[in-house]
Amino acid sequence: MKNTFILGIEGTAWNLSAAIVNETEIIVEVTETYKPEIGGIHPREAAQHHAKYVASVIKRLLTKATEKGIKPSYIDGIAFSQGPGLGPCLRTVATAARMLSLSLGVPLIGVNHCIAHIEIGIWKTLTKDPVILYVSGANSQVISYMGGRYRILGETLDIGLGNAFDKFARGAGLQHPGGPKIEAYAKNAKKYIPLPYVVKGMDLSFSGLSTASSEALKTTPLEDVCYSYQETAFAMVVEVVERALAHTGKKEVLLAGGVGANTRLREMLNEMCKARNAKFYVPEKCFMGDNGTMIAYTGLLMYKAGNTLTLENSRVNPSFRTDDVNVIWIREEEMKKIPEISSGAFSIISPGEMLKNGAEAVVYLEEGPEGRKVLVKERIPKVYRHKEIDEIIRKERNRTEARLMSEARKFGISTPIIYDVEDFKLKMQYIEGVTIKYLINPEISKNVGKLIGRLHSSGIVHGDLTTSNLMLVGKKLYLLDFGLAYFDKGLEARGVDVHVLFQTYESTHRGHEALIEAFKKGYQSTFIDSEDVLKRVGEIKKRARYA
Repeated sequence: MKNTFILGIEGTAWNLSAAIVNETEIIVEVTETYKPEIGGIHPREAAQHHAKYVASVIKRLLTKATEKGIKPSYIDGIAFSQGPGLGPCLRTVATAARMLSLSLGVPLIGVNHCIAHIEIGIWKTLTKDPVILYVSGANSQVISYMGGRYRILGETLDIGLGNAFDKFARGAGLQHPGGPKIEAYAKNAKKYIPLPYVVKGMDLSFSGLSTASSEALKTTPLEDVCYSYQETAFAMVVEVVERALAHTGKKEVLLAGGVGANTRLREMLNEMCKARNAKFYVPEKCFMGDNGTMIAYTGLLMYKAGNTLTLENSRVNPSFRTDDVNVIWIREEEMKKIPEISSGAFSIISPGEMLKNGAEAVVYLEEGPEGRKVLVKERIPKVYRHKEIDEIIRKERNRTEARLMSEARKFGISTPIIYDVEDFKLKMQYIEGVTIKYLINPEISKNVGKLIGRLHSSGIVHGDLTTSNLMLVGKKLYLLDFGLAYFDKGLEARGVDVHVLFQTYESTHRGHEALIEAFKKGYQSTFIDSEDVLKRVGEIKKRARYA
């Protein structure tokens, strides 16, 4: 069988890189990196750098390939990073790709930069069906494949983690890129200082953490701030990955993106995976940052699936979403036992045995007075989190859950009755039902909308609305897991609440459009300000695109 050779060009930001690959190996790669003299990446300067060097990069690439016996005439297609990324840089690379396509008489392949990070990771680690943590400059996402697309389970609502690190580093007088400098200084820290820890269900926010870290420099040594910033930010993303594992039932985690080169982040993910009996995969560091090989390899997958572009349709897309791509090169039957969230429930087991190992806590039964079953929710230590962060979070969330679950009941929201509260443990009414992630349909979703409408009318925001946290008992819906709940009557808070639920629908349930429309009808029937909130949900989703 004839080998397929694809030439790929990456140039979304500061790395200009080109490579040639076939189905089994990397033939050659050549890279020229833009290094700003001061501050961060300047899009126009980066594009000028790429324009200056792209011809020589391609010439060197083809020369080295020829020396290895791969002539330009062997190349079957030209892949390029179509987005997301910096517009001026993307346009420069696209122009070069079009010229090569015309001169060699081969098709163009427009590659999503984020998906290229995923595909190179899968190729180089042989993972089968992972939850993916993708963290780079502008992007911070937790992703999973389902139904022909890479679905976003959670993401940053403001700034990407890499950009947050770079912003802090510039303020601290550190040279770009900031991430490696922060990692180096963190190794010499002497203490941890408390910083904002912002997890919103499956989503994240880094802007407040970045600002607080910069403010801390006024009174705290740089080494201690870098350490604390890194520990806090990484604990946040690892927590969201753990939530994704608990919700989807998957047993593999893949780390992708430039920030993934950080040793401490790798350690924390590995510790979390060990605790959950999941496998952790990470490719070699040379494949973590932006590189031409990932574009060429993803282009090869797309080419073999018939996914090519005409010149007229080769316009770049700086806001190209991961979940916008129809992933036609993955066939459903090739996925190994993808957990299908559609049927089943937790078994009823005897007291003392664990019912559930969730992202927040373990849940088990105890025998109460008169033989009554009591459900115990125990927030166990998370070994990946700094002890000081961990104890504060577990204690605060435990108290919050007990208080707001009881408050919600006053407003007619069905929740378990709280019997006892300890620092890290809750004892509550045991309810025998099925979480709706196994049963969800438009009728149930409409009832969820009615329930959340009543919750928001009471002034309570749940903070973690997923189909794992709603239980059906007969025809009655119970709302669970109030650890991230709070009082807030603002549009933003309510909008994020609904956004998290819609994101869960889109990422883990088929027919999500019907589920969302049904929710809206139910929500509108019980909440007077529903239209304003639903409008804000749309704005939040747009805001999460690659600003």
